[in-house]
Amino acid sequence: MEKVRVLVVDDSALVRKLLSAMLDSDPGIEVVGAAADPLIARDKIKQLNPDVLTLDVEMPRMDGLTFLENLMRLRPMPVVMVSSLTERGAEVTLRALEIGAVDFFTKPSSDLANCFAESAQEICTKVKLAARTRPRAYTQVQKIAVPPRLSADAVLPRSQSPGTRGGMRIIAVGASTGGTEAIRVLLEAMPPDAPPIVITQHIPAAFSGPFAVRMNNCSAMRVCEARDGQPIQPGHAYIAPGGEHLLVMWDGAKHVCRLHDGPQVNRHKPSVDVLFRSTAASVGAAAVGVLLTGMGDDGARGLLEMRESGAPTLVQDEASSVVWGMPGAAWKLGAADEKLPLEDIAARLLVLAHQPIAGARRAAS
Repeated sequence: MEKVRVLVVDDSALVRKLLSAMLDSDPGIEVVGAAADPLIARDKIKQLNPDVLTLDVEMPRMDGLTFLENLMRLRPMPVVMVSSLTERGAEVTLRALEIGAVDFFTKPSSDLANCFAESAQEICTKVKLAARTRPRAYTQVQKIAVPPRLSADAVLPRSQSPGTRGGMRIIAVGASTGGTEAIRVLLEAMPPDAPPIVITQHIPAAFSGPFAVRMNNCSAMRVCEARDGQPIQPGHAYIAPGGEHLLVMWDGAKHVCRLHDGPQVNRHKPSVDVLFRSTAASVGAAAVGVLLTGMGDDGARGLLEMRESGAPTLVQDEASSVVWGMPGAAWKLGAADEKLPLEDIAARLLVLAHQPIAGARRAAS
């Protein structure tokens, strides 16, 4: 078999000497050259055409990562990184593996000769295995900024004294994946004089208006996309606009819809947790909460806050859910009194809405 031709790149003359000698001692490896920095290495790669490069992560004139990116973009070849035993060395090495380095070995901070001798077989094996690989060209990928996961606190602080205001039942509904059809089933079963319903469905801004129109056409209730300051009335259902949080607020004489252009909550806008928290604070025990099918856990903590404020709460069961993420999370959290199939939820909501508000502490209006 042909020997694996290796170019050693390291800013330390001692490391270059010891590493070259160690690799040369393996009958399957030939060290064809050494370089003190990436700029010298660049010229020697052209001259010597090595099979494998050993590359130090921290070097003068050009750091190892920058050189590696350029190398893997312009002339992909097997590279084994030489990493220092530090936290910084670990971070850079992991980044090097992302860029395309095949493997790495650690460089001791002291007693180089003995440590390299003890690791000789492992290092030589890594170099020979690297020679068998065919690295792909590196393409710079635009990183997507992941927004921080915020709680409902980012929009509305939790009320320390939720109470019941207005004496009117309000049903709060949350949903996500599979929710557009689940909401249709729910609204189709509601009579025209049903208690008011406020709805947060995870939906893009361009779709919430047409979705409200579609729901209005299939329900005996009047269904609309919620507007800021709109009074909440029986026989009406209000759907949160895509891209804005929907809150239920008490304005001193009546409950109204409030739209909030705040940050995403649980990486959603609108967020179910925001709707449920506002309902718990301003409606209290007079509310009824229901969490329908959806991915993730948005709404689970808000539903628990509604239950703790005295409101009856329920979730859609797993068998009838497209995704039992949100309702499942609420159920595991102890946020729901009941778990029901989708087809039974509307009837149960009507029963709950017509029950006396037991144990409610009436807040001053």
